Amino acid sequence: MEFRESQAIYLQIADFVCERILLKEWKPAERIPSVRELAVQLEVNPNTVMRTYEFLQQRDVIYNERGVGLFVAANAIKNAMVYRKDEFLNKDLSYIFRNMYLLNIYPEDLQTRFEKYKKQHFS
Repeated sequence: MEFRESQAIYLQIADFVCERILLKEWKPAERIPSVRELAVQLEVNPNTVMRTYEFLQQRDVIYNERGVGLFVAANAIKNAMVYRKDEFLNKDLSYIFRNMYLLNIYPEDLQTRFEKYKKQHFS
């Protein structure tokens, strides 16, 4: 995973976890990697992953079953979508709109590209 300097690493990891859930790679009630496992996988400090998991537990995306591990919450897809949508609408979209304005791009210019992207990546 390549990290961006513009956002805290724990939030980028939260996006990574939410993406796995939204893509249904990690399913509700399924055990997710432990703090240490994910830290090794992503090559980050375990404390950073711990902060991510605490953040996602507060949003009911994951839950901790003491002594057993961390699991995807039953309503994780809905809660992950709410979190990611809020982040996108409040942070990313203004950057996109600014570029669209500066480059004279209109929403209808994006429709065919979006449909092509969906077919290539999600079909």
